[in-house]
Amino acid sequence: YHILILAQIVLTLKRSMENCVFCKIIKGELSAYKIDENELFCSFLSIGPLKSGHSLIIPKIHVDDFFEMEERSLQQILIYAKGISLALKKAFSPKSGKVGLMVAGLEVPHAHLHLIPMDSLEDLDFSNAGKASAEELKEIQQKILSVLN
Repeated sequence: YHILILAQIVLTLKRSMENCVFCKIIKGELSAYKIDENELFCSFLSIGPLKSGHSLIIPKIHVDDFFEMEERSLQQILIYAKGISLALKKAFSPKSGKVGLMVAGLEVPHAHLHLIPMDSLEDLDFSNAGKASAEELKEIQQKILSVLN
């Protein structure tokens, strides 16, 4: 009986990974405006940005809920996010001098962090999300990459 339940859980997880937009980006099946990646994480621009430079950081291992990540991975993703946030500060010089970090997790069932160069607190309001064109995203990507490298 327990083996059947475990098999159902594994099958459900496999199906969710196969349909996960972020897993497809990691596998190269979908394109993204990547900023950086290492063996554990990938960072790319949001296609529905709140502000110019709005970036996402995802673990390369599929985890639905951010706080279901292992403790070591939680530590590592924040250390990784620090490097990306420094590049965003340098590239966009937000008026507040800060890059906001948000864990929402409702849009895509894959753990992710939002990094948003903030001029004010209103910059973290998802009702202000826009749509960026491919040209805008490519330009923003190049701006960030120029300060990362």
